[in-house]
Amino acid sequence: MICAYTEDRWEDVLAAVASVRAQSRPALETLLVVDHNQVLLDRLVEEYQDTDDVRVLANAGPRGLSAGRNTGIAASRGEIVAFLDDDAVAERDWLSHFAEGYADPRVMAVGGRTEPVWASGRRPGWFPEEFDWVVGCTYRGLPRGRVRVRNVLGGNASFRRSAFDAAGGFATGIGRDGDKRPLGGEETELCIRLSRARPDAVLLIDDRAVIHHRVPQAREHFRYFRTRTYAEGLSKALVARSVGAGKGLESERRYTTRVLPAGVVRGLRDALLARPGGAGRAGAIVAGVLTAAGGYVVGSVRARRGGVTFSVVDVGGEARRAGVRPGEEQGDAHGRRD
Repeated sequence: MICAYTEDRWEDVLAAVASVRAQSRPALETLLVVDHNQVLLDRLVEEYQDTDDVRVLANAGPRGLSAGRNTGIAASRGEIVAFLDDDAVAERDWLSHFAEGYADPRVMAVGGRTEPVWASGRRPGWFPEEFDWVVGCTYRGLPRGRVRVRNVLGGNASFRRSAFDAAGGFATGIGRDGDKRPLGGEETELCIRLSRARPDAVLLIDDRAVIHHRVPQAREHFRYFRTRTYAEGLSKALVARSVGAGKGLESERRYTTRVLPAGVVRGLRDALLARPGGAGRAGAIVAGVLTAAGGYVVGSVRARRGGVTFSVVDVGGEARRAGVRPGEEQGDAHGRRD
C-alpha cells in the first residue's frame, strides 16, 4: 500500500508503484490511497485505469496518513499488507524478505531497513546517523539482521491482515497530516496495542528488506531537524498517554541512555581528530534530545488537560462484513473503543 497526498510527488509516486510491480515476489495488488486531493486522485485513476494490479482509492476517513492506511487495510484482499512511503522505492526482493518472516505463524509484523537518498547527493556533515529517523530512515542504534522488536517503522513495514482484526487500525489523531507539523508515533502505538491484544505476537525487523527513501533538500537543514524532533516529543507523549510510559518509552530509554551518549562521544572524538562535522554532529544530538524532551513535556500537559484526542477504528473482518467505513468508529484519548 502507498498513501499519497500531493501532486508535488507525482514522479516519486510513479516510481514507488513501479518498484512494487517489479518485485521478485509479485504483490497480489498495489493499493494507492489518496488523502483528500481530488486532482491527484483523478490523475492517478487515469494513470492506472488500464492496470489490473493497481487500485486507486480515496481516503474514506479524516485527513491524514493513519486514516489513509486504514482505508487501504479495509479494502485489502491479501493476508499480508505491506506499506511503502510515496517518496521511496523498494529493492527487488523487498516483499520476498517480508514473506520469509511469516513462515512463523506467531509473526504479526515484519519491517525493513530504510536508506536515505539525500537531495544534495550526500549526508550533511552535521547530521548524525543516530537521528536518521528524523527523515524517515533507519537510524544508528537499531539492531541488525532479522531481530525481534517492539515496533516496526511505518514507511517500510508489513502486517498480517489478522493483526488488524485483533488490534484495530492505525489511530487517527497521531501521525502525519500532509505538510502540517511532522508528527509520528502511529505505528508505535499500533504495535504496542497489537502486542497487548495478542501477547504471543512476534514483531520483526529484517534489514535485508531495503527501501530507498528520498530526503528533499528542505529536510537537510537544521530548522527541519529541530521541528521534527520537537514533533516527535509531542507524539511520544500521546503514545505514552495511550499505552503507558512503561511500554510507550521502553525503546526510547535505551536509545537516550546508550545510543545517543555514544554518538556524542563519537562526534567529539571526530572533532578532536579534525574530522569534518564531528562537533556539529555532537551538538545536533544534544539539541535533538532537548527539543524532543521539550515536545514531550508540552505534549504531556496537553494530553492531561484533554486537549489531544485520537480514535481507533475497526478495520478488521467484522467491519468489512458490516460495511463500516474507516473513521466511523471513534475512541477516546486512551485509544479505547466503545
